[in-house]
Amino acid sequence: MSLAGDLRAAGQGHLADALERLEGEARERLRAQLEALDLALVARLVDGLVRGDADQAAPEAIEPPEGVVPIPRDEAARAAEREACAAGEELLRAGRVAAVLLAGGQGTRLGFEGPKGAFPFAPITGRILFDHHAAKIAALRRRHGAALPLYVLTSPQNDAETRTIFARHGHFGLAPESVRFVVQGTLPAVDRESGAILREAPDRLALSPDGHGGLLPALRAAGALEQMRAEGVTTIFTFQVDNPLLRVCRPEFLGHHARAGAEMSTIVVRKRAPEEKMGVIARVGGRTAMVEYSDLPDELAARRDERGELVFWAGSIAVHAIEVDLVERLTEGGTRLPFHRAVKRVPHVDDADRPVDPAEPNAVKFETFLFDALPHAERTLTLEAAREDEFSPIKNAEGPDSPATARRDLNRMCARWLERCGVSVPRGDDGEPVDIEIDPRRALDADELAAALPPGFRVEGPTALGPPDGA
Repeated sequence: MSLAGDLRAAGQGHLADALERLEGEARERLRAQLEALDLALVARLVDGLVRGDADQAAPEAIEPPEGVVPIPRDEAARAAEREACAAGEELLRAGRVAAVLLAGGQGTRLGFEGPKGAFPFAPITGRILFDHHAAKIAALRRRHGAALPLYVLTSPQNDAETRTIFARHGHFGLAPESVRFVVQGTLPAVDRESGAILREAPDRLALSPDGHGGLLPALRAAGALEQMRAEGVTTIFTFQVDNPLLRVCRPEFLGHHARAGAEMSTIVVRKRAPEEKMGVIARVGGRTAMVEYSDLPDELAARRDERGELVFWAGSIAVHAIEVDLVERLTEGGTRLPFHRAVKRVPHVDDADRPVDPAEPNAVKFETFLFDALPHAERTLTLEAAREDEFSPIKNAEGPDSPATARRDLNRMCARWLERCGVSVPRGDDGEPVDIEIDPRRALDADELAAALPPGFRVEGPTALGPPDGA
């Protein structure tokens, strides 16, 4: 059947008509996008998530998570953490870990033009998020003698610019061949009433990235899974570009994951309040799963135990360890992760190629989420982390989860490290420490910092501790 015939058979005949109206390069641009569409998949998504209501039912049989490894609070737990740390360090030394930075987003909500990873977040040096995370990778490689390849997940929207930024900055000191870019897929936005695929321009479809769950098929399509196998990588550590506090490839987490024989593991922090917009790790149908905050009934979100603690407290910070075996299993013959719908306002052109700028949400976008791999894992592990040490994302221009709160929390963490080293840190009238930056290549934690401080080091005002000589 011809392309036009395929489109009409799939209920998307308006696209065949649009193609016929075009000529020259514009016609070829639209044809290439149409030929790349998985029309059968789009039809299934429209039937299930536009005309149906399959994604809107709350999960059934939601129960509290089991077997969460808590923050150590006694000597036995601290001894177990030391053993896990040693196991994680051995994984890194043996070259069995790859880091994957999820960086497909733009800085739109921040009022920033460009990939979010290019956002200058640091209070003194103005360093960008990409630089900060690359420094952590460099520090881990040096500390553990690890190969630790870095894969960067981009989107078609920001891939070229992201690669250019890394190249322009010399890959932030990392060997170029050790930084590998993987592009996630896209899916078209459709009209929320009819399911018709929208065009953003006469010769272009309204496409959007397929969600961070798109990492898994992207790794397979790019040959990254084969590359990992060839290099001896068995475990993938995934993390978000917008969280500068995170301890990348934290050995304790990797060690707990390995010692438990887990196929997928998650780091969580305690929710501050029932209404905090964080998904929670729970048990759904007897399997470990992540329940989105919008799917957790208010009564369950507010439920407390006999100590007054939230029952569903384990807020996910979107950090995982996942085995290569599981990724291969989930992507064989196409992704097995479920699709979700998001109702959005999508400017487009109508059937007469006239621009339409809707005032209200008019479209459905489809995406997959990485955490939906959890129920497919034979064994899982959940590790609690201290929020002040691991989680302060940059999502909003102002208010909570903004550059201001991330800088504040980074300052506080650096001040705690210095004070543990016996260094006095000046504070303002509000009790907040002065601006402090500690390059990850100088130290990844307070213990490493203690050995890396120059003799007689003092903090008298805003202070930036750069990398040691030769790093």
